[in-house]
Amino acid sequence: MTEITDDLPARLLHEEHAGWRAILDGRGGEHYQRAMTRDALMVVEGATLGRDEILARFRATPPWESYELHEPAVIRLGDRAGMVVYRAVAKRGDDVANLRMSTTYLYDDGAWHVAAHQQTPA
Repeated sequence: MTEITDDLPARLLHEEHAGWRAILDGRGGEHYQRAMTRDALMVVEGATLGRDEILARFRATPPWESYELHEPAVIRLGDRAGMVVYRAVAKRGDDVANLRMSTTYLYDDGAWHVAAHQQTPA
């Protein structure tokens, strides 16, 4: 096991929570612009989004007010990659989203980056 992956579950869950905190703060688009690889994609219900589309989508949508992660699992994909899989519950006023999510991270240039993110209704 390399030093990079010795704490992989904790590290990747930390990265995932950082993304959610940015979303709650209204900075989701900016966060993912920095955190994603150049060719990263987000697969959401009805769409596959690239970096510019992700920024526009976050800017056009009010931020969530709260979130919870349930049933998290981390899958190692070699020494420099991993996937976080979980169920999320996000709330905005009376709107509640219950989602199955996965985020694939790559370690490059001294940091973890989102290579792909997928979400579907749970």
